Amino acid sequence: MFIETADTPNPSTLKFLPGRSVMGDAGTIDFIDADGVAGRSPLADVLFAIPGVSRVFLGHDFVSVTKADDADWSEVRSVVLTTLADHLVAGLPVVTEGAGVTEDKIAPEDEEIVKQIKELLDTRVRPAVAGDGGDIVFRGYREGVVRLTMQGACSGCPSSRATLKHGVENMLRHYVPEVVSVEQVED
Repeated sequence: MFIETADTPNPSTLKFLPGRSVMGDAGTIDFIDADGVAGRSPLADVLFAIPGVSRVFLGHDFVSVTKADDADWSEVRSVVLTTLADHLVAGLPVVTEGAGVTEDKIAPEDEEIVKQIKELLDTRVRPAVAGDGGDIVFRGYREGVVRLTMQGACSGCPSSRATLKHGVENMLRHYVPEVVSVEQVED
């Protein structure tokens, strides 16, 4: 199996593209550390077993891996490639059932607003963020505040706050007048 790698705006994160579906239509999932896996992803489990791997993000058709500050990509990259290829070729499961991000409860009067927000995120924001090896996930909306989580390469990226505030917030406020601000939610 040939797996391409791509740099991301976050120098600590590489994007691995196996040329096939990873999560498919199941969404995305971000494991911020090995403790957060807890059997939820056999693939993340084996990647976290690699010395130097500090974060794993599973996307539609890619995997983003963040290295620890003291690790060197020249040592970690080849082991990640081999581990990822072996796992996918063997047909082992990527995630177990029920793994994912939960949303806040939405008030009935906000359902139409939330629908508009999600559509804008899905059509205008998520494709661009996925191109950089990450995702942006809707977590909630209340009293004009949209709660989002940056995942993968975008989490911890030096430009992620600017992306949220100047890009996403301005766009949402333009198209959905009820939106007052955007707030980043950490897992």
